[in-house]
Amino acid sequence: MFDHNDPFLLMHGGFQVQLEQTMRGVAEARVEVEHLRWWDGDQRGDIIHFFGRPRLSYVEFAHNKRIKLVMTHLLTGLGSRKAWLRGLQKLVIRGSMALLPAMATNHFGWAALRSVDAALFQTSWEAWLLKDIFGVAPKKVHVITNGVEEVFLNSPVASRGPWLVCTAALTERKRVVELAEAAVRAETPLWVIGAAYSESDEYAQRFLQLAKRQPKLIRYEGEIQDRARLAQAYREARGVVLLSTMESLSLSAGEAAACQAPLLLSDLPWARTAYAGNATYCPIASVAHTAGVLRRFYDVAPTLPPPPPPPTWGEVGRQFRAVYEGLFKTSR
Repeated sequence: MFDHNDPFLLMHGGFQVQLEQTMRGVAEARVEVEHLRWWDGDQRGDIIHFFGRPRLSYVEFAHNKRIKLVMTHLLTGLGSRKAWLRGLQKLVIRGSMALLPAMATNHFGWAALRSVDAALFQTSWEAWLLKDIFGVAPKKVHVITNGVEEVFLNSPVASRGPWLVCTAALTERKRVVELAEAAVRAETPLWVIGAAYSESDEYAQRFLQLAKRQPKLIRYEGEIQDRARLAQAYREARGVVLLSTMESLSLSAGEAAACQAPLLLSDLPWARTAYAGNATYCPIASVAHTAGVLRRFYDVAPTLPPPPPPPTWGEVGRQFRAVYEGLFKTSR
């Protein structure tokens, strides 16, 4: 049974895609899977796969019903912080759990992270953080990368055009305004594909106004829902750029890699872990500095080798099934 805290109708994004595609992949792996129906007291299952950080009481209630609890949680903010801040956070968490009563710390969900039966992460970086910062037992932690829909892997090869492509929501964390300003300064054509979380959002309006002032350099037509058309955009891109301040494992970067597009990513641990020497990196810096990196990437992109293709969601689903089966080889 798959469960998640936040209704999709309130906020779209990559986590929704990840949950839905994981569910399809698991079903392809011949696991009987369904959404957890909170209103259905007669629903039965062996495992709850919770996307997010569950409450400790949630984990305990599941265990009382003899249901295993698997967690997929994104350590986006933690994984993007500076090393000294992570070290400080580790001291606070470990010290609080050792010295304070449970009623003072359970609200933060730290004990819940240790109590789940298995924790699944997309990168070895986040898996290490879970063990190091929160003290989760290594045997519970598994790394299973995101998959990619076959429409991207099987998309027809196309001639690369003049546009750099950025697929991202129009929000501060994705830095689309700063990227667009750098593209104008560097005179590198940029095509942004994505939508705002709210039409009244000031940051999104800044981007839309810039795109209107610079139509020759900034292309914006909104979000592309058709997956085959999105794959074609990746195939025709000169390169794909994602310069966000925080990520876990970008789904759009994986889709671009499946379409053999060169990648320019923020120089963050998740990116280095996932792509190593198969991408180009840009520090989170000023518009002027970003413009210089963008110009150099634009010039060399046609000569860069493509990153290796990611697995399909069906292949990922089989890895999830192996973890599920492993939970029943040992008893609580």
